[in-house]
Amino acid sequence: MFEVLSDKLGKVFRLLGNKGKLTEKDIDDGLRQVRLALLEADVNFKVVKDFVARVRERALGAEVLQSLTPGQQVVKIVNEELIAILGQEPSKLNASGQSPFVAMLVGLQGSGKTTTAAKLAHHLRHSGQRPLLVAADNRRPAAIEQLVTLGEQLDIPVFNEGTSVSSKDVCTHALAKAKSLAATWVVVDTAGRLHIDEEMMKELGEVKKVLRPSETLLVVDAMTGQDAVRSAEDFHGRVNLTGLILTKMDGDARGGAALSIRWVSGVPIKFIGIGEKTDALEPFYPDRLASRILGMGDVLTFIEKAEAAFDQRQAEELKKKVEKASFDLEDFLAQLRTIKNMGPVGQLLDMLPGVSRLAAKLPEGTEEKQLQKVEAMILSMTPGERHNPQIIGGSRRRRIARGSGVHPHDVNQLLNQFTQMQKLMKMGVKGKLPRNLMGMFG
Repeated sequence: MFEVLSDKLGKVFRLLGNKGKLTEKDIDDGLRQVRLALLEADVNFKVVKDFVARVRERALGAEVLQSLTPGQQVVKIVNEELIAILGQEPSKLNASGQSPFVAMLVGLQGSGKTTTAAKLAHHLRHSGQRPLLVAADNRRPAAIEQLVTLGEQLDIPVFNEGTSVSSKDVCTHALAKAKSLAATWVVVDTAGRLHIDEEMMKELGEVKKVLRPSETLLVVDAMTGQDAVRSAEDFHGRVNLTGLILTKMDGDARGGAALSIRWVSGVPIKFIGIGEKTDALEPFYPDRLASRILGMGDVLTFIEKAEAAFDQRQAEELKKKVEKASFDLEDFLAQLRTIKNMGPVGQLLDMLPGVSRLAAKLPEGTEEKQLQKVEAMILSMTPGERHNPQIIGGSRRRRIARGSGVHPHDVNQLLNQFTQMQKLMKMGVKGKLPRNLMGMFG
């Protein structure tokens, strides 16, 4: 996400940081580059104009011009103003009143609405809720089939009555079903169109009267840039949106929609979609996204993912092994698999301060391929070799290389790196480094 914008802003801040003291001209020259970077990232012109004006006003104040670290102060101001554009505080789902609460998803065809409905239901269940999915898109049989399939995969009930029943009636019957199931949330996938028209808006209005939703969420494709912003304005004017879900954020290298849509439409972003998997939906935190844009990473989200992926019992067992210096390649393999469960490695690296810029320079998929290569090498070893790598001599290394489809020097590299890791862990036991891998995440 935002790799193009992050790279350009990073260059501007490095230039400002190299100056011991900033003049008004330095600030104007830097902000001119910031303005160009934002416009090239497809950020709305009015948003860019207001943003640069506010940053300039603050940057010309005493906190920058008289600071011993003026470059850092400019970055701080830009960070704070980015957060202001993105919404200042995170906006949570409205769960006031009596359950079941209703989340009505609207949007154009192709925005990922049906998949997002399943992702949202999965997120709700993970948060301790009992969701019911409702297939109310009676214009596309494929959408109904897709939602039913996703519901089966996630073990979440899906209410559908095919295409012969009107969307309005489907929703009426779905609410009764939700009460009988004691569902706490009803997530409704409504019909979309290729473009906004009166017929669609009339139908959405009728469905909304039946559902009386707690949330009316517009699902928009972040990669469509300013088209997504215009869609948000149009939908908000017709059906009074309460929130936005930006999909395909992982494929949006520019970020114009994310940086414009909240400011222009006045509707808060509640979730972002960062992948195709059903767990690839994140609550939206303005401060965390601003941090990613500025190349500062997103450590809080990384820790949350690590805590969700790591089993506490396994972490305690690992700690004991590290303390006894008995951590072996079998344990290392288990940790690799846990890291893979946290999500795409490229996205994880993007969350780590200082690593995101390095990760952006790597060819796409490099990190995943490296993990697969390491996993293949360990799986090509015998149990005895994994528990005691010291026995792996030249002939064993050649056999492991043939079995995993790599070169012998790749096996040498893995074993050397693992030996270094063991030494570091022994130092950690003595208090010089984190005691276990969980410590490295926290």
